[in-house]
Amino acid sequence: MEKETEVWMRTNLGDIRLKLYNDTPLHRDNFLKLVDDGTYNGLLFHRVIREFMVQGGDVTSKDAPMNKQLGAGDLGYTVPAEFVYPKHFHKRGALCAARTGDEVNPERASSASQFYIVTGKKYSDSELKQMEKQLENRLKQSIFARLQTENKAKIMELYRSGDKEGLAILRDTLIGKTELEAEQRRDEAKLTDEQREAYKTIGGVPFLDNQYTVYGEVVEGMDVVEKIEGSKTNKQDRPTENIVILKVERA
Repeated sequence: MEKETEVWMRTNLGDIRLKLYNDTPLHRDNFLKLVDDGTYNGLLFHRVIREFMVQGGDVTSKDAPMNKQLGAGDLGYTVPAEFVYPKHFHKRGALCAARTGDEVNPERASSASQFYIVTGKKYSDSELKQMEKQLENRLKQSIFARLQTENKAKIMELYRSGDKEGLAILRDTLIGKTELEAEQRRDEAKLTDEQREAYKTIGGVPFLDNQYTVYGEVVEGMDVVEKIEGSKTNKQDRPTENIVILKVERA
């Protein structure tokens, strides 16, 4: 196995050592380019939510006054999604790429610079079972939406002709196809033993799995991430005292 690259993220609250996965090469190489360019030096952790995550990488956050709205700053390009799921998931300490929402970004491409580190919380067996039910529903919704798109011309034709019976028959057909495909892909809505164990023992954010690219993890300095997570924040979830990324460098 090719050795995984590690970097030190040095902050004013301490140092975090991160490992970048080799099987998400687009994100790894982009992150390393920004590290080598010094892009992250001086930026802030601008969004912190307890039992969820700490986020940084907004390129407009350097020396930003406290009244400045942060979160939209980026580099003018995106990185194609690299979901290596369920191998990489949103366990505590996972390094993930932020992105804009599905409605404007259906391909779920990642922000060029913004990242987050998962803190999350621990889940019980019953909570994880409920989570799997939500994953199943989300899978069915995505299948049905895709089938609707594929049959858009036919749906519009039936609408225009006022054929309510035809529309009802087509809807039932698509629902049937959705159920069949969801059954064939049911493993996608099930948590692996590794996921289940991690979410029960160390915690994480399971509802983000397969939605945002996970491309690394904290290997040292989780106590520093906890300090960041515990900071006081304003209504925009920005720490009231700046938490600065002093420098990021290869380990």
